[in-house]
Amino acid sequence: MEHILGDDWTIEPAGGSTGAAYYAQSNNKRLFLKRNSSPFLAVLSAQGIVPKLVWTKRLENGDVVTAQQWLEGKALNVEEMQHPKVASLLSKIHHSSELLDMLLRIEKTTVTPENSLAMVKEIFESTNELKDSLLLYKANKFLETRAYLMPVNETVVCHCDLNHHNWMLSQNGELFLIDWDNARVGDPAMDIGRILQSYIPKDDWDLWLSYYGMENSHHLMQRVHWYLIIDEIVGYAWSVKQNREKEANSHLRELNQLLYQVSNWNL
Repeated sequence: MEHILGDDWTIEPAGGSTGAAYYAQSNNKRLFLKRNSSPFLAVLSAQGIVPKLVWTKRLENGDVVTAQQWLEGKALNVEEMQHPKVASLLSKIHHSSELLDMLLRIEKTTVTPENSLAMVKEIFESTNELKDSLLLYKANKFLETRAYLMPVNETVVCHCDLNHHNWMLSQNGELFLIDWDNARVGDPAMDIGRILQSYIPKDDWDLWLSYYGMENSHHLMQRVHWYLIIDEIVGYAWSVKQNREKEANSHLRELNQLLYQVSNWNL
């Protein structure tokens, strides 16, 4: 990486699962570098959803390096996730035709109830712990019996990893949503449900949805819970394979809560 910027730059790994991100600094100049970012980054930058894209360079080996503005700021905490700005930015993302057009060109496939169910079936077949659990059996049956209710007329760009660490507030008060490696085209309920379930008190769900620009409905809640249950099954299976017992148990508790909600709310 050093030869891209020059000897006066200091470059350090920025962490992350891919090992492809770096911090670069030279005197008062600072950049966030990433190797082989998606072309999607340029559109996100143009719409102010991520920090500004400064340049893109192709290396001799074919890798592409992008440099973004490095801003002083902080990740949101759990309480700050309830702020109307979060709902507003997510709504902006979901309603952007430019983002949708670009991601469809890159991703090609869309998340549908059919391919989501197929993924869950594959997970069950490859994970013995799922086959032996009554709770997971009930969850799978719920998904199968409600799948016909899931199709929607309009799909959007979904971030699909909306934990509070990916929401960044700059010192100037600008809100950004970063880490788009898991983005997919699909039902907006995939994103909406994760924020509601993880960060918003149940009594405030209608209020949060009004900030987003949507009225609550029985059909929305059906879709929200359907995709949340899939998330917990996927998370449980991954935790089991990684021998992360504490995380696996957390997914089971969350799954139990979701099944209680769908029963109590008659979804």
